[in-house]
Amino acid sequence: MTNFEGKFYLPTDAGFEEAAMGRIFNGRRPDRRPDAVLYAESDQDLINAVKLAKEKDWQIAIRSGGHSWAAWSVREGSLLIDLSKLQEVSYDEATGIAKARPAVQGGMVLDPWLAERGRFFNGGHCPPVGIGGFLLQGGQGWCARGWGWAAESVVAVDVLTAEGEIVRADATQNQDLYYAARGAGPSFPGIVTNFYLQTRPRFKHVGHTVQLFDIEHFEEIMRWMYSIHNDVHKDVEIVIVSMTPPAKDGEEAKRVLVVSGVALTDSQEASEEASKLFLTNPILDKAIVSKFAKTSSLAEQREDQIRANPEGWRYFVDNIWVDGDTEEIIQRIKPLFVDIPEPEGFTIWFSMGPVRQLPDMALSMQSPAYVAAYLLSENENHDGANRKWLDDAMVHAQPVTKGTYLGDSDFGNRQLKFMEDANFAKLQQIIASRDPENLFVRYLAKDPSNLNKNHWEI
Repeated sequence: MTNFEGKFYLPTDAGFEEAAMGRIFNGRRPDRRPDAVLYAESDQDLINAVKLAKEKDWQIAIRSGGHSWAAWSVREGSLLIDLSKLQEVSYDEATGIAKARPAVQGGMVLDPWLAERGRFFNGGHCPPVGIGGFLLQGGQGWCARGWGWAAESVVAVDVLTAEGEIVRADATQNQDLYYAARGAGPSFPGIVTNFYLQTRPRFKHVGHTVQLFDIEHFEEIMRWMYSIHNDVHKDVEIVIVSMTPPAKDGEEAKRVLVVSGVALTDSQEASEEASKLFLTNPILDKAIVSKFAKTSSLAEQREDQIRANPEGWRYFVDNIWVDGDTEEIIQRIKPLFVDIPEPEGFTIWFSMGPVRQLPDMALSMQSPAYVAAYLLSENENHDGANRKWLDDAMVHAQPVTKGTYLGDSDFGNRQLKFMEDANFAKLQQIIASRDPENLFVRYLAKDPSNLNKNHWEI
């Protein structure tokens, strides 16, 4: 068990606990532990790890960035393969395709690297997230409503299969693995060693529209937003956030509602044109702050994300795809925005409208809007109350809940539908064919027999 270039740990080794748990972003850590940990430093390490796992009858779990809220990569009876030492990135000018390892951080590393080359890939919002888990789960990245899911721009993947062979998967070869790589998430039947990403010419200007309101205006704001968001230009990302900004001048901090429109265009004039529907807000005169298409940058946006998501805090996170009658949606999601118990907690309403046809891939669950709540605290004593509050608020939202997005889910707490039935059935066939011996871990769920079902409908 020493034929690795990277560091290999057993539970009896010094450093095992840090190796297994140190890269988990959420300070609320699971009780589970793997049987061994490998920090791989080459593809050969990965190939050798597959051989060893078969010899030891271990399953294999993969960690790219460690940002899964439920720490899905930490599994009992497994060999945890950490990919953080694999950081290669390259770019082909002829095709505009970037090649990147799964542990490359989308915001901290990949985006600045592409910016130097005048290119853009709509990766995730939180800068230190590794692209591996993000892309395998679909990738709800910058301007996803207009530019598509990040997984739609994955043109190929290199995959280490259960047989121990690295193969290319794309639209013409190993199409089954290519299908699964775009949405399967933590049940992908292999190890992605490289992603091939179709980049686009980089926008030249970021225009940020910000409207800040007292939280009491939630219903009015949401009614207006539902009336316009499908018509806002595709180059604008639309988010409504319930948050508590830092207090100023000794004033008491209070929760506010932020309407945000980030326009990724080529000029100030284009950003203003793309954002003009934000000026139709009927209660704009009640805004605490109102800035229209103010010049910004992705670096500035990333700094905001880092401030809102401090590493090592104790997170409880859940999310829903919401659909149905607008007024019922507003009433059902309202507690998630106005009653958040933690001052640092926040909830987002993220426009994906207008809904469009997705390509043939595992990722298939969507609706006009996505809602995700993030409770965070440094105090372990808040865990019980935060868990209960979030669960109760999600129960209240059930009548307008269509399903969930894998990226912010925890099936160990509650299970929801995350793929359309036909896509899920096809994925299960691919998994059974590619990994019949269950070498790679499946979804971490409290009820595996009822996966891809809303728990209240069982």
